Amino acid sequence: MSISNNLLLRYRPAERANHWLVAIIFILLALSGLAFFDPSWFWLATFFGGGPWARILHPWLGVVMMISFTALAVRMWRYNLLTANDRQWLLQIRDVVRNREERLPEVGRYNGGQKVLFWVMIACMFLLFVSGLIIWYQYFALYFPVEVRRIAVVVHAVAAFVLIAGILVHIYAAIWIRGTMGAMIRGTVSRAWAKKHHLGWYRKITGESE
Repeated sequence: MSISNNLLLRYRPAERANHWLVAIIFILLALSGLAFFDPSWFWLATFFGGGPWARILHPWLGVVMMISFTALAVRMWRYNLLTANDRQWLLQIRDVVRNREERLPEVGRYNGGQKVLFWVMIACMFLLFVSGLIIWYQYFALYFPVEVRRIAVVVHAVAAFVLIAGILVHIYAAIWIRGTMGAMIRGTVSRAWAKKHHLGWYRKITGESE
């Protein structure tokens, strides 16, 4: 949708608010989770008022995260279905890294890397939520055998590591591709940005042909 001669609407206010809510809660969860992952990081618990409060708040933040991320996923899943162009984009990852976009296939609203990250995030969120419930001692842990809880702890840690790594890549890419951060802050992108990085999406919303 065009909102001026030069700007295109990329994200609506509700989408941006949902995204930043997920981002803020993710940071809080990462900090509180790392505080219990290794004794050398326990000092991070001071941001939450100490160890007991960090332990109390972490699972509740996880519940809020799951609800807010689910709302985001419901909005975005249809834009993240992999196409033949996306698979080819992923095969040409060397061209992506070397910024040779003229060699890449036409990209829609999201590129292949963004779509893969989206589904990885969904898988990690699901694993974190289920394993988190199993090890939530105040309410659910006593209903599961010790062996199941031990497996859940490992699954929780691995899923958290993968998710944190994925989010760091997401942040780096947003900074690396100039104009991407502005899209999630202001909600708009320039026509030039859209045409360069997401030509398929640009043509779809502007109606311009090849």
